[in-house]
Amino acid sequence: MCRNIKPLFNFEPPASKNEMHDAALQFVRKISGYTHPSKTNEAAFNDAVADIERVVKRLLKELETDAPKRDREVLIARAREKAKLRYAPRVGA
Repeated sequence: MCRNIKPLFNFEPPASKNEMHDAALQFVRKISGYTHPSKTNEAAFNDAVADIERVVKRLLKELETDAPKRDREVLIARAREKAKLRYAPRVGA
């Protein structure tokens, strides 16, 4: 899976239209192997992004959970802490 596609379900605030579009775009880029399609393939590429975006929106709307909503800011802070530890200069190395 592409590392740039982030979980979008069960967040407060809910995933934005822009986040859904970005996830769809990353998915189509990964599948097609194109970051920017040629003019010949541009319509098919953009149609695929729009189709995936609609499916993502429907999926997020239909999924259910009893788990409490996750807070994006808390997850971002955890990821930053983890990155600090992971990429900290090693003493004596």
